[in-house]
Amino acid sequence: MSGPFFPLSQPIANLMKLPLPPRTTARSRRSAFTLVELVIVITIIAVLSGSGIYLIIGFIDDAKYQRVESDIQALDLALKSYERNNYFKPPTQEQGLMALVERPTGEPQPERWRAYLEEPMKDPWGADYQYRYPATKSTKKYDLFSLGEDGVESEDDIGNW
Repeated sequence: MSGPFFPLSQPIANLMKLPLPPRTTARSRRSAFTLVELVIVITIIAVLSGSGIYLIIGFIDDAKYQRVESDIQALDLALKSYERNNYFKPPTQEQGLMALVERPTGEPQPERWRAYLEEPMKDPWGADYQYRYPATKSTKKYDLFSLGEDGVESEDDIGNW
């Protein structure tokens, strides 16, 4: 059986020494990224990070407004405790929210005062919370509000109304 696929004329040892065709892979033909590929990848990363930052900023703004609402609830509870301990009389306009931190010196003097807060609370924009007695916007005895991001009393204020 001698044929093109089974040569008997050559010893097997010589068949083992035949040169093999060189192995070529994609890695050996191309060992680096092209400039176009790098620019595309950098552009994709920039777009994704830019949109991520935009979303994070939106979440931070939402968190500030949620914090104001929870702070107003906490101040409202402190004012209710002040009223309960002082025969249902809230602090006057002049005494304000400082009556929850320090014993008021002006009239009317609270009869059973204690500190309801360790320090005055500030809104997320760094301003003091506002207190108005008697109320003009709220159905409660007093208005309790933040001036909001713009820092002036306007329609965008966040309050207990």
